[in-house]
Amino acid sequence: MSTNRIPSDIEIAQNAKMKPIVEVASSIGINDDELELYGPYKAKVTRGLWERIKDRPDGKLVLVTAITPTPAGEGKTTTSVGLGQGLAAIGKKSMIALREPSLGPSFGVKGGAAGGGYSQVVPMVDINLHFTGDIHAVTSAHNLISAMVDNHLQQGNELDIDSRRIVWRRVMDLNERALRHVIVGLGGKPHGIPRESGFDITVASELMAILCLSTNIMDLKERVSRIIIGYSFDNRPVTAGDIGASGSVAVLLKDALKPNLVQTLEGVPAFVHGGPFANIAHGCNSIQATRHGLKLADYFVTEAGFGADLGAEKFFDIKCRMAGLKPDAVVLVATVRALKMHGGLPKTDLFREDLKALEAGLPNMEKHIENLTSFGVPVVVAVNRFPTDTEAELELIRSRCTRLGAAVSLSEVWEKGGQGGIDLAEKVVEACARSNGFRFLYDEKSSPREKIEAIAKKIYGAGDVQYTDVAEKDLANIHEMGLDHLLVCMAKTQASISDDPARVGRPDGFTLTVREVRVSAGAGFIVPITGSIMTMPGLPKRPAALSIDIDEDEKITGLF
Repeated sequence: MSTNRIPSDIEIAQNAKMKPIVEVASSIGINDDELELYGPYKAKVTRGLWERIKDRPDGKLVLVTAITPTPAGEGKTTTSVGLGQGLAAIGKKSMIALREPSLGPSFGVKGGAAGGGYSQVVPMVDINLHFTGDIHAVTSAHNLISAMVDNHLQQGNELDIDSRRIVWRRVMDLNERALRHVIVGLGGKPHGIPRESGFDITVASELMAILCLSTNIMDLKERVSRIIIGYSFDNRPVTAGDIGASGSVAVLLKDALKPNLVQTLEGVPAFVHGGPFANIAHGCNSIQATRHGLKLADYFVTEAGFGADLGAEKFFDIKCRMAGLKPDAVVLVATVRALKMHGGLPKTDLFREDLKALEAGLPNMEKHIENLTSFGVPVVVAVNRFPTDTEAELELIRSRCTRLGAAVSLSEVWEKGGQGGIDLAEKVVEACARSNGFRFLYDEKSSPREKIEAIAKKIYGAGDVQYTDVAEKDLANIHEMGLDHLLVCMAKTQASISDDPARVGRPDGFTLTVREVRVSAGAGFIVPITGSIMTMPGLPKRPAALSIDIDEDEKITGLF
């Protein structure tokens, strides 16, 4: 791998020569009148496009996931983009789909989420900032429900809502720890009913999940009506439909529901739509984007957030189940650097060869391969190469993957774009041609406790699951409401397969603690909250916002 300096991601993106989005759309058979333009390089696709293509056969569905994330970086989004470009380079009609980046991580610790190097989606700055306004629409729609709830209390409370048991909080698309716990309604009688509340980050909102899981506007409206906003004094669930919010919310989200079309640096069409986090939500781009892409391309590449224990499990058990999807192959992204960190090597020492640390960290990758194989889908391991990787280290990973029956490919898409992903693309095509016994992890008719424990023991490797008194009461309440059929969306740290972020590698036999269980009836799942996971992140000591700037020519710097 070359050691010559490669420009920063934002420099590469700003110097890219983009094609007009109408030209990109035309390359996959989308007509001009099936686009709603947001300038020359961004567009939404219309409902009319779906009506025209919905009866076409589906292309191949490829999921990209990763080992447990580390500060060393894995490159899952970069690999997703590079794989799409690699498939195009070998003559395949390909598309990709990513989630929309949240402003919280963009200005916080993680940075942007549009890929990296020569495997990015563009216009990168737009995608990482306000884009087409989808996340802002979700923020407004969510807070409209909040305003209507508090107004209902103020105007007489006909539904007899217990203000102490309102579970619908407010949201904003930034990291803001000071708003995790607040009191609203202060200032006297004209200003509302005082009560405790708080803020979550927008991408953790049930509305974001609903946007991504809805198949059309009426499905979205129906899901919104089922959202439980709180409980009455006689323990009856009160919904967004009960307070009359579903119609107005659907109006605010009507445009956000339409997939956004952009392109990669090499002109491969890309949907970037929806942005749920995978550690506290289901972590997948929209069903709408995926369904469109499968009709428009022969190979459709999408990703799921964080490690395979989170994003991939939720992609399979929630998104695929709800949308009737059957994945043809899954790519697991790993790096020598990250595996050495899982083996106990500090970040400062990752540049040197250390086969002992790599050997100690490989069980993390092995666990993810075993988990993915258990879903019955062919696995390809993409080793995202770094300049400091040695041949001995790469060979150790290859041999271990082969032993587990997973194909392995050396990926250089960050430095070389599509050309660096040709071998990966060829192995993915081979995997898609293999027999496929895709299956779900659990039966949706199982009890919530059985579903939780299936995920905890089979995917995480837990020996036992314990529930706090609060969680026990939550499960009893879910049963009384007749909601045992809902799927499970675990909220768990992304830094470990366990619920303890300090336990790297492959923890085994630990006890997973469920602190509480929230209900997202509109989305169609319950959310067990494990460990110390929070739904409103805070900024780090030195947030990315300190490095982001703009000059008099409106050239932005520091955004990843």
